[in-house]
Amino acid sequence: MITLVLGGARSGKSALAEQLVLASEGRVLYLATGTATDDGMAERIDAHRERRSARFDTVEAGAALADALRDAPDRPALVDSLGTWVAGHHDFAIDLAALLDALRARDQRGAATVIVSDEVGLGVHPETALGCAFRDALGTANQAVAAVATEVLLVVAGRILPLSTADSFLASRAHA
Repeated sequence: MITLVLGGARSGKSALAEQLVLASEGRVLYLATGTATDDGMAERIDAHRERRSARFDTVEAGAALADALRDAPDRPALVDSLGTWVAGHHDFAIDLAALLDALRARDQRGAATVIVSDEVGLGVHPETALGCAFRDALGTANQAVAAVATEVLLVVAGRILPLSTADSFLASRAHA
């Protein structure tokens, strides 16, 4: 099962993702993609580490997320987050196909994966070309991961909204 958890800053998405993956028994993986590039980011990473359950085995995947997923043992894993993974690539040039292949392979092996990502398309329009490029790259990655996910959840103010595919939404309207 692949679960994508989307939300804005401080929405509660990481805490929910941790609860989802910890619902399983035994040890779980935490695939971290972010690196401390400034004091603010270092504080956020430290806060995540302090909150994290002792059941997590942390893998500092960084930009090599697809490889880390492919090499991970077949046990539940949490990826936090797609936004920092995209940001870790020069010009946001990610190998989305490799990521999707790794996710599909884990899913076929029965290894549950929960992926956290920022929903940046709902915020203020970026002032710079770089900001626009990041928003677009992450939006594309979110759509691609959502397409292979079993479930997609949107977290807003700590509340959870399950998201349906266009096909299932349109089919439900056709039957109404």
